[in-house]
Amino acid sequence: MGEQRFPFRFVRSYRLAALPFGVTPATSGVTVAEDELRVRFGLWSLRTPVHNVAGVEQTGAFSFVRTAGPPHLSFTDLGVTFATNGDQALCVRFTEPVRVLDPTGRVLRHPAATLTVADPAALASALQGGAKRPGG
Repeated sequence: MGEQRFPFRFVRSYRLAALPFGVTPATSGVTVAEDELRVRFGLWSLRTPVHNVAGVEQTGAFSFVRTAGPPHLSFTDLGVTFATNGDQALCVRFTEPVRVLDPTGRVLRHPAATLTVADPAALASALQGGAKRPGG
């Protein structure tokens, strides 16, 4: 399969809000490798085996105030949002919650990550095609 890379789609207002946090097109992106999902968002990162992806769902229509800038925590479900636009995204759910905002993972792990990549459908396809369980 090789690696597939998916850039975030930045709109001007989100780009300006993200800049003070080091989030730019050069410091962000999503990579799906044969066995690993990697997300980089400025100083923040997420790494998990592809087989940890439980499901995906396209979503969107986000509030600028709740999503612009650094990654955001959803107080509803403890998911993490990496937003560079408010229009469309892919919500990736995990079997085992992942570390992002708490690098130690002792206090906080996320059951899902919302990613505003340029092509959410292509990312969904890459994850669904590679999200086979070991031995399955």
